[in-house]
Amino acid sequence: MRWGDGTKFGDPNARWGSPSYVLEPGDPGYVPPISPTNQPKPRSKHMKRNPFWPARVADQVTLLVKFINKLSGWAATLGLTPAQTSAAIADATWLVFVLQSWLPAVRSFALAATDAAAEAQTGDGSAVQVLPVLVVPAGGTPVNTGALTRLFAVIQTIKGSNAFTETIGEDLGILGTTQSGPDFTTLAPTFKLTVIPTGVNVGWGFAGYAADLDMIELQVDRADGKGYVPLAFDTTPGYLDTCPRPATLTKWKYKGIYRVNDQQVGLWSNEVSITVGG
Repeated sequence: MRWGDGTKFGDPNARWGSPSYVLEPGDPGYVPPISPTNQPKPRSKHMKRNPFWPARVADQVTLLVKFINKLSGWAATLGLTPAQTSAAIADATWLVFVLQSWLPAVRSFALAATDAAAEAQTGDGSAVQVLPVLVVPAGGTPVNTGALTRLFAVIQTIKGSNAFTETIGEDLGILGTTQSGPDFTTLAPTFKLTVIPTGVNVGWGFAGYAADLDMIELQVDRADGKGYVPLAFDTTPGYLDTCPRPATLTKWKYKGIYRVNDQQVGLWSNEVSITVGG
């Protein structure tokens, strides 16, 4: 047992002294852990959300229009200057024009130009060709390039304001959809074991729930008669087990469970094994 290895004061199995050690299952005086609840304690009073900027262009335009229409009403509350407000609205308005009017026109022209090129090469020769002309939509007041980058910076400023609330964020359209957390009645880690020169690589991950989980508790059975014993409490996906390998071929087995707020959550993983040594 070493300082910083995760052993806590108050652990009934910790023996502090010289040397210090931790009792393992099967040792005299070992106290088994109390079965924890499978439900994690709340970690934040705020709901977790997906990124607010949508992937579809049509949804981006909808968000921008909402932001344009609502920003002026919240500017004073958020501490934005008239210049900041006007610049943000100008950037958003230009983006709406580019995405909603100019870009579709250019794409439509590109299709017409492709057809015209094909006709020029292999048309039936019955008439003089008239090439299509790009008609640029009217409207739109250009701004400097980087409008979306500037808009994101303003939105970051808005969210950093002491006056910002989720109500304001919803009204401006700059809060993403609510992100559902994991189902702890079914959530369990999965592993991929690989023997490498420096040890056994225990490949694991957070299954897409890194924001909801703190770490994984790993246990190992080295076929030495001790059964499963603690291996590690790991916060970074992928763990390297550097225990010396036995002289003869031996099957090591691993399992794990996620943890939140120093409690086990979800289900234990399936047992995964690998042959080492020899």
